[in-house]
Amino acid sequence: MKRLITLLFFLTAMLKLSAHASELDSLKQKLQVTSDSLKGPIYTQIAAHYLGYDTVSTRRMKYYFQTEALNYTMLALHSYSTYNDTLGLRTSFNALAKVYRSQRKFSEAKWFILQSNTISRQRKDTLNIISSLIELAAIKSDIKDYKLSMKDLNDALTLSLKTHDPKKESIVQVGFAELYRKMNDYDKAAVAIKRHEFLDDSLNQVTVDSIAKVAAADSIKIKKQDSVIAKKKVFTKNSRRRPMLRYARHITSLSFSQSPLLFSSL
Repeated sequence: MKRLITLLFFLTAMLKLSAHASELDSLKQKLQVTSDSLKGPIYTQIAAHYLGYDTVSTRRMKYYFQTEALNYTMLALHSYSTYNDTLGLRTSFNALAKVYRSQRKFSEAKWFILQSNTISRQRKDTLNIISSLIELAAIKSDIKDYKLSMKDLNDALTLSLKTHDPKKESIVQVGFAELYRKMNDYDKAAVAIKRHEFLDDSLNQVTVDSIAKVAAADSIKIKKQDSVIAKKKVFTKNSRRRPMLRYARHITSLSFSQSPLLFSSL
C-alpha cells in the first residue's frame, strides 16, 4: 500500500511538472511573436513559474529556479520601466525582493521592497503599503534590526486598524509573533498569535454567516419562483377550462330554451 501511494505521488508530481513545462514552452514561444510593448506581462508569467522554487527538492534546481526568476523579472522590469507601467514595476520589485531575501542578500531585498512601498504610497494603495511594510519588517528582522522592524509593523498595524481590515491585521500579528520569537520574548509572541487566531476565527465565522445568508436568500428566491410557476400552471389550467365551461353552459342554455318547444310538440 505504501509503495502504491508513493508511486501515485510520483506520477502526480511528474504530470504537474509536464504540465508546467508545456505551459512554460508556450509562454516562451509567445514571446517570439509578441511586440515589445506587450512582453512585460509574459516575462512576469514566466518568472512566476520560477518563483515557485520552494517546491523544488534539490538545492541545485532551486538555485536554477531562483536565477531564472531573477532573469525574467529583470526583463519584465525593463519592459515596464520603458512604458511607465507602475503596477508592473511593483510586481517586479516584490518578486526581486522575495528572491534576494531567500538568497540572504538583504540589502538588495530591502531596496526593492522599498521601491514597491514607494509606488504604493504614490498610488495611495493602503493594502499594498501594509503588505510591503510587513515584508520590510521581516527583512529588517532577518538582519537583527529589531527596532526598525518593530516600527514598520506598528505602522502596518495602524493602517490596518484605520482601514478596518482584520485580514491584514491578522497577518501583521503573525509578523509581530515572528519578531518577538527572534527577540526571545515568547510571552508577547504568544499574545500576538492569540490575536491572530482570534481574528482568523472571526473572519471564518463571517464567511460562514455570509454563505448561510446567501443560501437562505437563494432558498427564498427558489420558493418564490416555485410559487410563480405554480400560479402560472393554475392560471393556464383554468384558462383551458374556461372555454369548455362556457361551451357546456351554452349547450345547457340551448337545451333549456328549446325544452318548451319539445313539450308543445307533444
